[in-house]
Amino acid sequence: MSNAPEMIANLEKLGDEFLAVIRPLADEQSIRAAQAQFLGKKGKVSELMKELGRLPAGDRPLVGAAVNKVKQTIEDQVQSRLVELADAVARQDLARKVDVTLPARPIGGGHLHLLTQVRLEAVQIFAELGFVVAEGPQIETDWHTFEALAIPKDHPARDMQDTFYVSEEIVLRTHTSPVQVRTMLTQPPPIRIVAPGHVFRRDDDPTHSPMFTQIEGLAVDVGISFADLKGTLLHFVKRFFQRDLGIRLRPSYFPFVEPGAEVDMQCSFCMGSGCRVCKGTGWVEIGGSGMVDPEVFGLCGVDAEKYTGFAFGMGLERMAMLRHAVNDIKFYYEGDIRFLEQF
Repeated sequence: MSNAPEMIANLEKLGDEFLAVIRPLADEQSIRAAQAQFLGKKGKVSELMKELGRLPAGDRPLVGAAVNKVKQTIEDQVQSRLVELADAVARQDLARKVDVTLPARPIGGGHLHLLTQVRLEAVQIFAELGFVVAEGPQIETDWHTFEALAIPKDHPARDMQDTFYVSEEIVLRTHTSPVQVRTMLTQPPPIRIVAPGHVFRRDDDPTHSPMFTQIEGLAVDVGISFADLKGTLLHFVKRFFQRDLGIRLRPSYFPFVEPGAEVDMQCSFCMGSGCRVCKGTGWVEIGGSGMVDPEVFGLCGVDAEKYTGFAFGMGLERMAMLRHAVNDIKFYYEGDIRFLEQF
């Protein structure tokens, strides 16, 4: 009579016995030792297999399958216990390294972009003189952008603008002066506004961008003079750069002001003594200005016999470059966190 069924039963018992042996073990070395006791060359499974040769040839495949099954069971149990131990050790390490009762580490917050900071500061400085913010569309009519500012279609000053045309009568505004036009058309004097916003021109080099940020100012009232214009700009320069800098107004031509003037300020790097930034002159240009041309008043419905006014404009990117020594306008728009975190 074959004793194959008895051997198979004994093999199954070995699997249950091994599980009972390793369940209380708490380290890999002990588990590996227990594995050797059952699967090693002199282990319990190996000793039982010595009787395999005494079985009839027909019973050997059945017993061999049972042997493979108990080996696989033991190996699976070893692997499962090792994974459990590793997880337990990892949890202990985490508990030891991380005190979950401590407050969480603060996460660095974002901040306003440099150009936004400069715009808000400029607006605040002009607000000290009674100027309020006015806004208008970036996609404008040709009339508001040029003709209402005494720049007809055949005027050579149009070549200075390098305009993006949406259609023959619609453009991307080249300056924020259309906001001044819309204000004069809808609000009677006295007027005192600043108009910050994006403008667009076909221009691209280290100091120019196809899109940039401009701030313009307009004051219209009885008795407004050129001295008021200079005083306003001088106040802004001293407050923005936080230094006692002077300004000068050089005669220049702009179609919508008469007289017109380029605005220079003393170089903030050398205080007017001459350096690389100001090319040795002691002065740097920051914008344009002038007294509003009576023709513009007429086109906008303002009584030029009663009122006078001044206007000015400057690029905020340039003001930020002069204040923070930024040497390429593209840094503002590239989104490089190393640049942005400096401000």
